[in-house]
Amino acid sequence: MSPNEQTPAAPRSLAEALRGRDDPSLARLLRARPDLLSPVPGDLTQLATRAGTRASVVRALDRLDRFTQQVAQALAVAPEPATYEALAALLPGPDTEETLPRAVATLREQALIWGGDDQLRLVRTARELLVPTPQHPSPTGLGPTVADATAGMSPGRVQEIVAAAGLPSTHDPVSALAALTALFTDPERMSALLDDAPAEAIDVLNRLVWGPPYGQVTARPAAHLRWLLDRALLVPTTPGTVVLPREAALHLRGGRAHRTLEPLPPEVAARAEHRPQVVDATAAAQAYTALDTVEELLKDWDEGGPAVLRAGGLSVRDLKRTAAALDTDEQTAAFWVELAYAAGLLASDGEADERYAATPAYDEWLERPPVQRWTRLATAWLAATRTSGLVGGRDGKDRTLSALGPHLDRSAAPEVRRHVLGLLAALPEGAEPDPESVTARLTWERPSPATLDLRTRLARWTLAEAELLGFTGRGALSAHGRALLSAHAEAPDASAESAVAVASAEKLLGPLLPDPLDHVLLQADLTAVAPGPLERPLGEALAVLADVESKGGATVYRFTPGSVRRALDAGRTASDLHAFLAAHSRTPVPQPLAYLIDDVARRHGHLRIGAASAYVRCDDDTVLGEILADKRAAGLRLRRLAPTVLAAQADPGTLLEGLRSMGFAPAAETAEGDVLITRAHAHRTPPRTAPEPVPDGPPLPDVTLLGAAIRAIRAGDTAATTPRKQAQAANGELPRTSAADTLATMQAAVLTGDTLWIGYVNAEGSASQRVIAPIRVEGGFVTAYDHTADEVRTYPLHRVTGVAELEPDAG
Repeated sequence: MSPNEQTPAAPRSLAEALRGRDDPSLARLLRARPDLLSPVPGDLTQLATRAGTRASVVRALDRLDRFTQQVAQALAVAPEPATYEALAALLPGPDTEETLPRAVATLREQALIWGGDDQLRLVRTARELLVPTPQHPSPTGLGPTVADATAGMSPGRVQEIVAAAGLPSTHDPVSALAALTALFTDPERMSALLDDAPAEAIDVLNRLVWGPPYGQVTARPAAHLRWLLDRALLVPTTPGTVVLPREAALHLRGGRAHRTLEPLPPEVAARAEHRPQVVDATAAAQAYTALDTVEELLKDWDEGGPAVLRAGGLSVRDLKRTAAALDTDEQTAAFWVELAYAAGLLASDGEADERYAATPAYDEWLERPPVQRWTRLATAWLAATRTSGLVGGRDGKDRTLSALGPHLDRSAAPEVRRHVLGLLAALPEGAEPDPESVTARLTWERPSPATLDLRTRLARWTLAEAELLGFTGRGALSAHGRALLSAHAEAPDASAESAVAVASAEKLLGPLLPDPLDHVLLQADLTAVAPGPLERPLGEALAVLADVESKGGATVYRFTPGSVRRALDAGRTASDLHAFLAAHSRTPVPQPLAYLIDDVARRHGHLRIGAASAYVRCDDDTVLGEILADKRAAGLRLRRLAPTVLAAQADPGTLLEGLRSMGFAPAAETAEGDVLITRAHAHRTPPRTAPEPVPDGPPLPDVTLLGAAIRAIRAGDTAATTPRKQAQAANGELPRTSAADTLATMQAAVLTGDTLWIGYVNAEGSASQRVIAPIRVEGGFVTAYDHTADEVRTYPLHRVTGVAELEPDAG
């Protein structure tokens, strides 16, 4: 450096440090701490002030990894300002040489520390949060400094301690404590002092050295404790309580701020290795099962699902019924219900007797190809903040958390899901991770005790739910899951790239999904086997004609008199059913099945039930006589009105079911005497939107917002720091000038091209400072280039509080 060159002055505050940053550095700060943008600060001083508020600092510290937190904790117990070398001495270790610079850079980038490597300063609020107190011990296990610990001690007692430590007496406590601090921080002199200590005293120090540094003593301490107290190696804090000073503990620790350093994240271990083709095939099969399960769930609720509880959500009984219908456990059923809700396929109908039902979007979803249906479910799951794993637990007021009910949102869920899947993506293809190593990695990356338990549970739920959904196969991330995950990376302005990634996921998944079949295999035991997924029309028709007996790789349907009658009630004839089975069976229609259809059809509609209260009519009066003689009909309270008509005091539905339970096959009829064809009708809610995820704090700003915010902050800072000619503008308040002076100064600036600093109050009453270059003044308005907004704007003169001219050489 030449003699004429000057070393840049060290910043005197965080605001000055931020003022020395370039725009990309400010952008990284605002992206890492988006809460600083709500609202956009007026200048860099406001930004620094907001960055030092307790809420913002706590949020920033909680989002640091374990080693970066350890670095901040070491700075909190180091003398201020600390040099980089002093900080490194507190954090010794072979791996810290590489990781410490990155941690310091992270803290500096997030405005938690400022200053050069020769003067590192922790933001005051962070120091207050991390400095040890009896109520909140430091994570380092260190106590207060000897100066702080002896702050309330009498001058005479301080001189006694100095003399006992072998130091010369001084004339005032300040110099005495400085000498004591110098002793405690001198390794050679401190070692010599401890060499004379009783063995029991060393044992006491060893018990306190790694924390907590507080201990208990009696009113008459033992000789070895008295030796420590006389030399301030133990300092009384409250009656009966003593503390080991920080400098003494650091000497005993060999200068280490932490017993164990964790500079490197734990590796995610692979529990097993699978062939990628097997992983993809397994995940694809589960993806198809997921589609089938959601469809089965909503089909079960087609005519109106369970009632909505008064407090919202499903009752425990309804969740059990849903689990039984899906042949799964209640926790898994809650996952499918919440997934359908998150995807916008399920909602409450909003009627007086409020029930859950499918939305109109469900019908649109059914018409899409299977790959698009799956990506909709998977995308909804990745972004959802509703957490089905909480169902069945208790909230803060000891209320049971119900599926589809309130209080299930956890804003950290999407970030944890993406991060867990990102860890799987970093493993070799086909590697199944060890769940414990995944949670250990998450714990290192976000060790805050406030969120640690929830994040650990979210990680475990993510691994289980990803397998259910077909994101993973055999625990390993699938190729289509990897592609879809890239579409949901934290890139707010990458919508085009996301669309490409979704298309790539669909392209990878499509060939792996089974093709729907157009046939079944009929068997002589009145069953039909579907060796794979069926085409939708075939599956829907078969679901009416037969009951599902079992599921798996193949679905088994069973034909019963009740199922055949159900098909006949839906308007099908016996000949329709015979033709349907013949067309869709790869095996001949078994004779027992043909006989069953003909037998049920022959008796179907022989009895007719209509509304009187209810009546039964039949052309064969002997059948009616048989019904009257049957004791099981007593509850229906039947009586003969005519040879072919019986009247009942039960309603038609009860009468219909009662006769069917007696083995008859009655058919309902309309008021005109025609057979009433019963078809399942699909109950739908009014149009509903999917629930919005609850954000985890302010959203990440995109590139456009960041650029505009930085321009506004820079311009506001120029307005706040540029020297002004008016004395009244020097105190940082809005300039105040009369209307005549304001107009005259504006008109003069138009002629001279000067830049002005103005105070402006908008229509909502918000005041701001602006730097403008007036272009035109007329009609009560000034048109000017606004450096704050980086554009030409027009302002009403009556809203300008005052104007100040900037110094010609300012900036």
